[in-house]
Amino acid sequence: MTKILLINGSPSAPSRSQGILEYAIALLTEQGVKTDLISVRDLPAEDLVFGKYNSPNLEQPKALLADADAVIISTPIYKASYTGLLKTFLDLLPQKALSGKVILPIATGGSIAHLLAIDFTLKPVLSELGARHILGVVYAVDKQVTWSDRQTVILEEEIDLRLKESLEELLNAVKR
Repeated sequence: MTKILLINGSPSAPSRSQGILEYAIALLTEQGVKTDLISVRDLPAEDLVFGKYNSPNLEQPKALLADADAVIISTPIYKASYTGLLKTFLDLLPQKALSGKVILPIATGGSIAHLLAIDFTLKPVLSELGARHILGVVYAVDKQVTWSDRQTVILEEEIDLRLKESLEELLNAVKR
């Protein structure tokens, strides 16, 4: 069974980044994929801020990552970069934690002007962690992601289609 780990790098809840991941989980579950979700904001701040590599609180996230076939990382873009919260988490991962994994970055931002932020800020860090198969980013402008009731995300048709195509590409890449 394919196992996909989804990592939410948003510091707030609910968030568009989280909503997109929850939607992706529903789509993947329909296809028989096992998913796990890590919301970095739920990890102890002290472990992240003080770089506690050997914290017992990080054992489960590291184990889920080691066991995953693929990883989906979702983050809002603030000031032309992914969140500092996500960066602190990535810094605590083992050197080649993403080696052999297919990676799908997802980002949300206030405008299309930050589209390349993932290419210039996140992808180099993912590569440093051993990622060699990084798919094209799914980038959504804030107005393309809304809420029906603060619990159910609604994606504009274009983003919905791109996300579904990217998830299909992810699953095909894992099978190869």
